[in-house]
Amino acid sequence: PFNPSTTVKYSIPTRSKVLIKVYDILGKEVTMLVNEEKPAGTYEVEFNGHSGLSLGGEVRNLSSGVYFYQLRAGSFIETKKMLLIK
Repeated sequence: PFNPSTTVKYSIPTRSKVLIKVYDILGKEVTMLVNEEKPAGTYEVEFNGHSGLSLGGEVRNLSSGVYFYQLRAGSFIETKKMLLIK
């Protein structure tokens, strides 16, 4: 559980195109945290559920609930759950 922000930590073993997207419980994409090619290494990215811009450019203020983030790096795909509690 987090309020208002959490850190997503990840490692990639080789240079890869990395995508990290956040989805709501209905599968609607909320935001994209990472969309770039990165060299092998360990990284962190912050997800803030109280402020910032959504994909459409509008300011978002997410409600409490379950969200998912999906990490794609090369052929690797992993989805994990997050719980926003206000």
